[in-house]
This record gives sequence, structure tokens and C-alpha cells, in this order.
Amino acid sequence: MSFYHNLITGKSWQALVDLKKGYQFILIGGWAVFLYTRTLKSKDIDLVMDFDELEKMRDEFAVSKNERLRKYEARKEEVEIDIYVPFYSNPGIPAEEIKKFTTKIEGFEVPEKEMLTLLKQKALLNRQDSVKGRKDLADLVSLFKSADFNWRKYDNLVKEFQLKKEAEDVALIIKKTVKIEEIDLNVHQMARLKKKILPEMEGGK
Repeated sequence: MSFYHNLITGKSWQALVDLKKGYQFILIGGWAVFLYTRTLKSKDIDLVMDFDELEKMRDEFAVSKNERLRKYEARKEEVEIDIYVPFYSNPGIPAEEIKKFTTKIEGFEVPEKEMLTLLKQKALLNRQDSVKGRKDLADLVSLFKSADFNWRKYDNLVKEFQLKKEAEDVALIIKKTVKIEEIDLNVHQMARLKKKILPEMEGGK
């Protein structure tokens, strides 16, 4: 099932592929989740990038600074690109820390799955009552229900970055969620999944 129109996600994916040819970055956000889960495609691009790479982007894109959200923003036609830089940005975890927990998927550098969930948790909590928040929830549950998700590593990261309260708040949101049709979880499947993942999430308390 699609969350955004295929025309939009197709342009976003092509923009991302083009970016990979010219810049070094860590891919976070919805497209990183997609590489792991193959569930929902994204319409926006989220990157962690060093300042020298950001400066290179200024030759090709109009880059602006978002002081309030402590990130940089660029655009390629209707595709929005959010750029997080070390020692300034914190998309859930300080950007410079994310670099310590990465792996490669299909040529893209991405956060390890358990680190990515911490970033998605922050995004969800910031906008849970919006369309993007619904997508964050679907992405997050897609990661949690992966067969190879490492709950011990997740718990250790929650403790290391002092995110116990955030993890508890996300567990509560999942507990209240009846179904997520966007990733083919009906009422029965969601109830069964919650029995599996909620004790793991709450076990980190």
C-alpha cells in the first residue's frame, strides 16, 4: 500500500539517487526505513551531512538555514531535502553521534536499524497528530516488527542517550493504536504485534 502518490515518491527517489552520485551523507528518515523494510516510500529526503558536503550543495541548490529546527533545507523541484549537520543538529540523537552507528544498504550509508528507530521516535513525538506523524508511526512499527530487530541494542541505545521517557511515550502511542492499514496491519494483527513488541519496549524501563 502507498502512503504518498507514486509520482511524488518516484521523483523523490530519483533525486536521492542523483544526490548519492555527488555527495557523501548518511540517509535517515523515511527512505532509510524503506531500505530496511520495503514498506512505505517517502516524499521527503533527510540527510546527515558534514559541513564541507553542505557547502558543495550550495553550488547546485538554494540552501537555507532553519534556526528553529537547527537544520538546513534544500529543494529539488517539489522534493524537500532536510540536512542535519554535526554539532548543530539533533534529529533525535546528536548528528555527530549517528555517524558512530551506521551500516550500508544498496550503496547508501544508513543508521543501524535500532538507531534509526530512535530518530523515528523523535519525529513521531514531534508531529504525532499530523499526516507525517501517521507515516512516522507506520515506519516505526515496520522497524520494530522486523524479524532481526535487536531489542537489546535498542534498550542499550535508549539508556545511552537517556531516552527512556521518549520510549515510554512511543510505547503508549503504540498501545493505543488499533490498526495501521498503511502497512497491512488489521485489528487482529495489530493486537498480536503489540503483545510481542510492547513487553520488549517496556522491558527497557
